[in-house]
Amino acid sequence: KQDVNSGCPAAKVTMLPLRHALAVAVVHIFILSESWALAKNINFYNVRPPLDPTPFPNSFKCFTCENAGDNYNCNRWAEDKWCPQNTRYCLTVHHFTSHGRSTSITKKCASRSECHSVGCHHSRDSEHTECRSCCEGMICNVELPTNHSNAVLAVTRAPGTSGGPAPRLQLPGLPALAWASVLLLL
Repeated sequence: KQDVNSGCPAAKVTMLPLRHALAVAVVHIFILSESWALAKNINFYNVRPPLDPTPFPNSFKCFTCENAGDNYNCNRWAEDKWCPQNTRYCLTVHHFTSHGRSTSITKKCASRSECHSVGCHHSRDSEHTECRSCCEGMICNVELPTNHSNAVLAVTRAPGTSGGPAPRLQLPGLPALAWASVLLLL
């Protein structure tokens, strides 16, 4: 015999998992849409060095992509792997039209010889410009070279060279400080 107040028990059992599944789906859609909106606001300048151990001394990583359509997607989907030991720089090659629209972007690890031809070169045949830049340092190739002032080889200074860090202030050792405080007490 069926209770009048409870309705159809089979319908209630079927509706409960369906409602739960619908609620879970709505929450997942909300989370995914929120993640997508936040992905457009990635700050590539605030990328922290990786926590995994370095494969060799002075190793580094670069943003890497091959013929990407725009800088955002190149940086967003760049492979996260260490540069080979025979490289020292991050290279960016930017092809764009005379109207400034990017046609291809390539970023990779590079040797010194690959960075000798930095600068911008305009092709009159195709009306395209190619700008190449190299930089030294962990994931330093965030921006695109677009003219002669930023299509350069950016090298960091080695410690101990001219213009290097200021000399350290030498503090007296602990025994000297102990004697000075004893003398002040007398």
